[in-house]
Order: sequence, then structure tokens, then C-alpha cells
Amino acid sequence: MANHPSFGGRSGVRVVVAGDRATGKSSLIAAIATESFPESVTPVIPPTLLPPDFYPDNVPLTVIDTPSSLDKQSKRNEELKRADAVVLTYACNDTASVSRLSSYWFPELQKLEVKVPVVVVGCKLDLRDESQQVSLERLMTQLLQQFKEIVTCIECSAATQYQVPEVFYFAQKAVLHPVDPLYDIGSQALTDRCVRALRRIFVLCDRDMDEALNEAELNDFQVRCFNVPLQSSEIAGVKSVVQQKVPEGVNSLGLTFPGFICVHAMFLKKGRPETLWAVLRNFGYDNDLKLKDDFLPVPSKHALDQSVELTGEAVEFLNGIFRLLDTDKDRALRPAEVDKLFCTAPESPWNDALYKDAAEMNDMGYLSLNGFLSQWALMTLLDPPCSLANLIYIGYSGNPAAALRVTRRRAVDRKKQATERNVFQCYVFGSKSSGKSALLDSLLGRPFSNNYIPSTVERFAVNAIELIGGARKTLVLQEIPESKVSNVLSKKDYLAACDVAVFVYDSSDELSWKKSRDLLEKVARQGDLTGYRVPCLLIAAKDDLTPYLRAVQDSVKVTQELGIEAPIHVSMKLGDSSNVYNKIVHAAEHPHLSIPETEIGKKRKQYHRLLQHSLVFASVGTAMAVVGLAACRAYAVKKNSSG
Repeated sequence: MANHPSFGGRSGVRVVVAGDRATGKSSLIAAIATESFPESVTPVIPPTLLPPDFYPDNVPLTVIDTPSSLDKQSKRNEELKRADAVVLTYACNDTASVSRLSSYWFPELQKLEVKVPVVVVGCKLDLRDESQQVSLERLMTQLLQQFKEIVTCIECSAATQYQVPEVFYFAQKAVLHPVDPLYDIGSQALTDRCVRALRRIFVLCDRDMDEALNEAELNDFQVRCFNVPLQSSEIAGVKSVVQQKVPEGVNSLGLTFPGFICVHAMFLKKGRPETLWAVLRNFGYDNDLKLKDDFLPVPSKHALDQSVELTGEAVEFLNGIFRLLDTDKDRALRPAEVDKLFCTAPESPWNDALYKDAAEMNDMGYLSLNGFLSQWALMTLLDPPCSLANLIYIGYSGNPAAALRVTRRRAVDRKKQATERNVFQCYVFGSKSSGKSALLDSLLGRPFSNNYIPSTVERFAVNAIELIGGARKTLVLQEIPESKVSNVLSKKDYLAACDVAVFVYDSSDELSWKKSRDLLEKVARQGDLTGYRVPCLLIAAKDDLTPYLRAVQDSVKVTQELGIEAPIHVSMKLGDSSNVYNKIVHAAEHPHLSIPETEIGKKRKQYHRLLQHSLVFASVGTAMAVVGLAACRAYAVKKNSSG
């Protein structure tokens, strides 16, 4: 069966029919398959395939019958777990079968974690006693209030063929055009995510950016989504209806965004979600109201020690977006301005814990330009698909494939003794209360705080670092809490994404120094074992306190033995950072330096030297043999000629 991209690549819909014995399941399936009422049916009908042209969406539908007996319950449960939609039957002439829906069937679906649309179907309508009708309607109303999985309730009769095709049409429609992502029954309004998607579509269609869709823009929208132009009289009719419902939905320039929302809400209320889905899918949305993967050409990393960065083109676009949002020209974005930035995205990605408080703010708590660009750099580093999707959501109209680039492998950078990266990721190790958090806060320009709050989760800080000569690099500090170190180092490839590792210790505390020294040795050893060797730096924090003298002596000795730079002494309390961030960036820019020499590394180097020596001796021996052979041949020729 061919895939249907408009339905998320779905090649068919699987509908499972379940219900109590003698409620009419098998007769219902036989009636849709043969378009007639069978006099007798087998207890369980084999899977029934309805061809693609049976319903307007041209997607084939498979109907699965299920047994009602207890001994075959496991078989029924397997089928329910594989369902795209469920048809639950009751008998219109049996009130007890209706009660069983709430007392048994829906609890059973919940226990099996079957989270698909459910169509409740009353079979044997021709046998119902009309005196029961009011009672049944009341019971169905209660069901709809209790179970949100129900998409519709319908009554039918296999004997008279009344509404039999509609049963499976509604089931298929609920799968291909789900209402839940679009409409919130509780608030009786479009969902927030649906409104955000429609806002992006509206902005894309509003080519003259006057916040209204004129006749030409409405017509282009109609042709793009439905391949049918609108007549002027039809546009006038739409505007008239909208103006009656939402006066601000139309102005002298055309249909405004409230009016655009009103039109789509009307389709939903008329039971036509497929119309709204046709619009959303045309603009690239999936069933979660996010852009589909094929709209996001994220470049692939071929190795774990590569990373992804924004291109210059994307950074230039973001600079322009910042200027556009900064309406009061204070070179900072207020929370409301950031919310406005992502009003056309499913949600603000920066509400995620990873990005909260990770970038530079001004004294008012507003996002600076540095912070804005750094936040995007961090999101691109950690989650390239999310970054690219949000670039498109906020209006990036360039070639999406030109927005991101994959960097060269770090292993290659080490060999070439240079790097082309613009964003460096630095892991920050250290014991509790060593000064790790203060190092991150200082990068963001935040004042030192005496209130110590131990870190329990990995935390990020990101900012631009200006180098000598005016070049700017983005530095990402990732704090590794002491409690997470064992878990982190148990991952073989963890160092692949690291450009520099720093080890912070309280220079006044013996235990803090010993822990950082041990961490340095562990990380260096893992780098040698896995091949992901990284430059390492020691940072002696709290330099304003009386130093632990043994740590001073030991640290110098350790750095000399390992062949890395001497410890960098800092005091964030006194505001003395000793240019530590530039030194971290310098280490990242020279990835072949500051790599600790461990015993494993020394043995490997010694082995390579021996191998090279043996190759040299072998090549010299081969050369001498060749020379000797040539001399013998020359002597033989000379002897023969003289003879």
C-alpha cells in the first residue's frame, strides 16, 4: 500500500471492534464488507480489508473482529493494543450492555493503556424499544463526560444498513484527522498549540505584513491548501459571517488574525477537522502540531566528536530578529518580547530547564543581545533539530539546509593542531562547594553570592568571549555535580562532545584539592582509553582564602607531571577571574596542547616510538640489501665482459 504523506506517511488504518457477546459486532463487520445483512455469521470474522476508494481519504481500512469469550481474552487484548482506533459496541435493545461500557470496557482499555480514538456504536437499532431512548441518551451523555477517548457515539442497524458505513468512516476520520490536538473540549476553544500554528500560517500568508489578509492573499492561501480559487462573492460571504461572530475579525484591509482563527474554529464546530488538517499539513505540521521531519533538513554528524553550529547566515537573521523585537531600543528583550518571538512556535523552547538562567541578562533581568545569540548557540549545540525548527517557526525564510553546519571532528582538530569551531563546550568538574557554580555565574556577569546552594543537576552557562584581535567565540560551561560524576564517566562516549575539561577546587581545602586531582586523573585516563582526549585545566578557586600549602605544592607538581598548564588562581568573591574564560577558549583553540600525559598515554607513545624505530631499521636494512644486490650484479656484468 502506498504511503500518504498528508496523513503522516500512514499506509492504512486498523480498526478493532470490541464489545459484549451478542451486541452485534460480527454482523456489523459483515454488513460493511458485503453491504447486506447476513442471515448467519461466524463467531469471529477474519480481518476485513476495505479498499482505499471506500472512503474519500483514499486510505485502506482494516477491520478486526475480536472474541468475547474469557478464554480468548489475551488474543483480544493483543488486537486492542495494536489498534489505531476502537469501535466499542452495545446493543440498543439491551440497557445492561450500555452500563458495561463504563463498568468494564473503558476501565479495561485504560488498564491495557490503549490510548486511541474510541467510537461508541449502538447496534441493533431496529430492535430498540422507543421507550428506552431517553434513558440511553442520558447514559451516553454520562459516558462522553467520563471518557475523553470517545470521539463520537452513533447508532446503526446492520439489518437495515442504517449508518453502517458511517461507523467506520468516523473511526478512520478520528485517526487521520484527530480533533484532540486542535480543540480543547473543556474551554470550548482551539488549543494553544493550534492557535500558534495558525498564527505562523497567517504571518506567512500576510506577504505585505499589514496584519490582515487581503483578497489576493486569501485566494493564494485557498489555492495552496485546496487547489481551488475563491470567487469574490465567496470571500465577501466569509467576511460577512466572520464579522457577525467576531467584529474585530475583519477590517478595511481584509481578514485579521482573530477572523482567521474564527473561520477555522467554525470548520471544527461543524465536524470538519479534515479541513483544518488540510491547512496544517500543507504548511508542514504533523499530528503533534510540530513541523514534520522532512521539513527539517538537519545536517548529520558522522562522528560523536562532531558538533553542530549556526551558520553566519542564521546568526545574521537572528541579529535582525533581535532588532525587530527590541521595540524600545534598550538592547535587551523583556520576557513579553521573548514570548512574542515564539508566539508562532508550539511553545517557547527556552522554558526548558536546560535553557533557564543559562544566558546573560541585564540588571533588570532582561535578555541581552549576547544572551540572545548565546541561547541560540546553546540550543543548536544540544538539540539541532529543535534549533532549526524554531528558526523556521520564528520566520527564517532562507534555505533551512544553510542554517546549520557540522564541525570537523575533534580528533582531526588535534592532529591539525587547530580548530574551526565557534562554539566550545567545557565540562566543569569539582567537589561540592569548590566554586563551580560561581564560575558559571561569573561567566554570565552575575555578582558573587554567599548563599551556597549545592547543584544536584547538570547546569549550563553560555556567553560570548571576546579574544585579542576582536574575534568572538561562544563558550558553554556545563557544570557536572559531584553526585553525577560516576554516572557521567560510566558512559564511554561522554567526552566526545567535550572541547575542554576544567577541574575546580577550593584552594583552601585539602579534601577539595584531592577530589579534583582524582577527577582529573579519571577523566584523563578515560580520554586515553576511549580516544576522546581533551585539554584539561586546573582552577584554584577561592583565592581570597588562606591557601592550603600542600595543595599549592602538589598542584604544581601534578601539572608538571601531566604536562599541562599550572593551576589558574581565581577569586570570584573579589571579582578576580584571572582571565580564566579566555584561557579556557585558548585551550579549546589549541586542542593538541594541555592534554594530560597518563601512564596509558606514555606507554602508547613509547610503543609508537619503538614501532617507528623498527620501521626505520627495516627500511635501512632493505635499502642496504638492494644496494648489495646491485653491486653484485654490477660485479658479475664486469667479470663477464672482461672474460
